[in-house]
Amino acid sequence: QVHLVESGGGLVQAGGSLRLSCAASGRTFSSYAMGWFRQAPGKERDFVAAISRTGVSTLYAGSVKGRFTISRDNAKNTVYLQMNSLKPEDTAVYYCAQAVRSRGSSFAREYDYWGQGTQVTVSS
Repeated sequence: QVHLVESGGGLVQAGGSLRLSCAASGRTFSSYAMGWFRQAPGKERDFVAAISRTGVSTLYAGSVKGRFTISRDNAKNTVYLQMNSLKPEDTAVYYCAQAVRSRGSSFAREYDYWGQGTQVTVSS
């Protein structure tokens, strides 16, 4: 069984930065793409970023492109989300997820394991 644990969330002022981490266990990490999603109060879960199993290919939501960077360290079974120039509208619970295949996707249905989430709050 796959287990995903996010960390690194917190409270930050607008314009600041945070780095989220997601440690994975349970199956061969390097075989699967990883993604980050977020859910704000009263809203649906939205795609943020995805990375292929090798880390060569990445995909971003338009709202975070140029501000967020997804990366992974297959030796550490960990995926990261570096968030810069944070805005109040980035406030949400951030979830990491492991895909069913090696290529990343923006569709939640293509991820079969999810972490418990970490809260990110950006104050204005």
